[in-house]
Amino acid sequence: MTRTPLGRLLLALGATAGLCGPARAQVADLVSGDTLRVCADPANSPMSNREETGFENRIADLVAEKRGTPVRYTWFPMVTGFIRQTLQAGRCDVVMGYAQGDDLVLNTNHYYTSTHVLITRDASDLAGAETFSDPRLDGKRIGVVAGSPPATHLARRGMIGLARGYNLVVDRRVENPAAQMLDDLEAGEIDAAILWGPIGGPLVKAREGLTARPLLGETATPRLFYRITMGVRAGELEWKHELNSIIRRNQAEIDRILIDAGVPILDDYGAKLKEPPQAAPRRSAPFTPPT
Repeated sequence: MTRTPLGRLLLALGATAGLCGPARAQVADLVSGDTLRVCADPANSPMSNREETGFENRIADLVAEKRGTPVRYTWFPMVTGFIRQTLQAGRCDVVMGYAQGDDLVLNTNHYYTSTHVLITRDASDLAGAETFSDPRLDGKRIGVVAGSPPATHLARRGMIGLARGYNLVVDRRVENPAAQMLDDLEAGEIDAAILWGPIGGPLVKAREGLTARPLLGETATPRLFYRITMGVRAGELEWKHELNSIIRRNQAEIDRILIDAGVPILDDYGAKLKEPPQAAPRRSAPFTPPT
C-alpha cells in the first residue's frame, strides 16, 4: 500500500535525494508565480484522484485560492521514482502530503498529525482496542500492510503468523490493497484491519458497519503517528515560507477539510485527538444609528 508515510518514504527511494551546488541555487526559478502546480497520484483516493475529490485536492484548492491562482496537476503514480519524475524534474512545485523528515523533499511545517487505526466490524468485541497488547487481539486474524510499522508490532508480539499481509508498493490504478483489506473484513475473512488513519478513516466513513479507532494507547516503538507536511524542492526556501504562511493562517480551515473527510487528526505529540475547530463567528450587521 502506498499511502502511509512509511510507504511514501520507501516508494521514493528511487529518486535522487536532494539537490546540491549550482543546481540548488537555480531551483527557485522553477516555481510558477501564476499557477499552483501540484504533483499527485491520479488514483490515490481518498487523498488525491484525477476527479479532484480527494482531501489533498481540497487542500490544494484552498492553497490556490489563498494565492489567487488556479491549480494545475501533474499526474503520476506514487511508485518508485515519483519525486524524481515530477517535483525534481520541474514539472510541478509541491506535493500536498509528505512525511516530515523525508530528505527527498524540503518539508514545510506540518499541517496535520495522524496515526494508524484499528478497523473492526461494529459488533466486534475488538472495537475498543487501542494498543497491540490488548488481549482481545490474541489469536485474531488481522489485516496489515506488509513492511509497515504495525506489521513490526504484530511480529514483536508473535501475532504475525495469523496476520494477512497486503502489498505496500502498488500502482493504485490497478491495485487497491486498502479497499481489499476492508472487503475481506466485511466478508469475515479477517477479524480486524490496521490502516494508516488518513486512508482508513475516510474509507470507513464511506462504508456501513465498520468502526475505525486510532491506536492512541500504543507507546512501544516504532511509533504509529506521523506529522504530514507539503513537500517542495530542496533550496526553495522562499516558496516553503510562503506555504508555511498559508498553512499558519488557514489551519482551522485545513482541519475542517480533514475532519470532514474522516481523517483522525491528533495533537502535535500524537497523544490525543485534536479538538474540531470552532466555526468562524458570524459577523453581525453593522450598526446604523437612528435618523
